[in-house]
Amino acid sequence: MEATVTDNEERHRFELRLGERLAGHIDYTRSDGVVSLNHAEVASELRNLGYGETMVKGALDDVRERGAKMRPLCPFVAAYVKRHPEVHDLVAD
Repeated sequence: MEATVTDNEERHRFELRLGERLAGHIDYTRSDGVVSLNHAEVASELRNLGYGETMVKGALDDVRERGAKMRPLCPFVAAYVKRHPEVHDLVAD
């Protein structure tokens, strides 16, 4: 099943969907061109299957496309950023 990540601006979160199913989300706040990624969650039965990384990658792709910066406040997101130097330029000062 195809995984997609979309920005649900009304609910202030990036959403991971598997088909029509909401499989996870990353809560965020936006201020002055910086997206603070506060909390990530994937459905318990889908953990450790790579969906969390897919969700973070999709969220960071969106941040990059908008020309924004981000703060990885969530430990899962911070760990992803640490392992992926190609996204270090997105981290806000």
